[in-house]
Amino acid sequence: MSYKNFPMVPRVIFGRGSFNQINEVLAPKRLSINAPFIYFIDDVFKNNTWLLSRISLSYEDRIVFVSAKEEPKTSQVDQLVENIILESKALPSGIIGIGGGTLLDLAKAVSIMLTNEGEAKDYQGWDLVKNPAIYHVGIPTISGTGAEVSRTTVLTGPEKKLGINSDFTPFDQVILDSELTKDVPQNQWFYTGMDCYIHCIESLTGTYLNTFSETYGTMALDLCKEIFMEDNLSDEEMQEKLMMASWHGGMSIAYSQVGIAHAMSYGLSYLLGTKHGIGNCIVFDHLEDYYPEGVKLFKKMKAKHKIELPQGICADLSDKDFDTMINVAFSLEPLWENALGKSWKKTITRAKLKALYQKM
Repeated sequence: MSYKNFPMVPRVIFGRGSFNQINEVLAPKRLSINAPFIYFIDDVFKNNTWLLSRISLSYEDRIVFVSAKEEPKTSQVDQLVENIILESKALPSGIIGIGGGTLLDLAKAVSIMLTNEGEAKDYQGWDLVKNPAIYHVGIPTISGTGAEVSRTTVLTGPEKKLGINSDFTPFDQVILDSELTKDVPQNQWFYTGMDCYIHCIESLTGTYLNTFSETYGTMALDLCKEIFMEDNLSDEEMQEKLMMASWHGGMSIAYSQVGIAHAMSYGLSYLLGTKHGIGNCIVFDHLEDYYPEGVKLFKKMKAKHKIELPQGICADLSDKDFDTMINVAFSLEPLWENALGKSWKKTITRAKLKALYQKM
């Protein structure tokens, strides 16, 4: 049997205030005065001097503010890469992503596409990347997606929503400073936190499960239960614990896979542009037949935090629309196999999937 030889993030700094070390971390990585560091920062921080004042720009370094209102697209990656090539005298010294999953995925994708020919859509899939990415750093400002630790960068392309899954995708350096997550709005905190919770449920109940995944997944799940169901944690403790839950949840799927909620959420995202975290929640809410215990606890968490999920988002869709979503969901074969086993096509039909989407 051949075992997968996965890369992990080689360097990580953890702790409140650790973002202050950004400049000393990057300094030795500068290739030349012509090779800039390029920061992709979520545009919610555009006027945030508390965060921005800590970044020292020198030579040709620059900040690019990116909106995270929409899921990242392959065309957006291509545009960012083109801009960098046109504006820089040399290949950048590094790409630094500061934000949630969208910004982290864009940073990973751009760092790959700067050293690989063609368009981002050509690399959607598993192990298609030929050349190592340039140096890239991930600094999450919201916890849950696991994007800071995963070997994928999830992108919506012209034909599908699928990640660039490769050994060159993971960050070279991650800074986990939970203080950066202190201003996340309540709903967003819940949806992204539930992305982590759903990672754990799908990994721990899947057919791909192994002790590596189980160890990380169990740890992340225990943290999620503590964060979302107990009342005795301070804000700081919750922020720190969710940051670690996100990390461990991301690790739990490195050696296994996610499942039905993610596959179906990709369909919603591709057709309707539904953001990943909330999309997972909308789908997972209807999956009690597949994850009975997980969904039961999810509904309790939802009630406890007074979260109202959007209803009827699929109410006015045509048969063609449903077909599009089903095609995207079914294209993610490893997710279905993890959830339902090798003969998953006998268990789940297009009609079943359509009926589920119609409930949403």
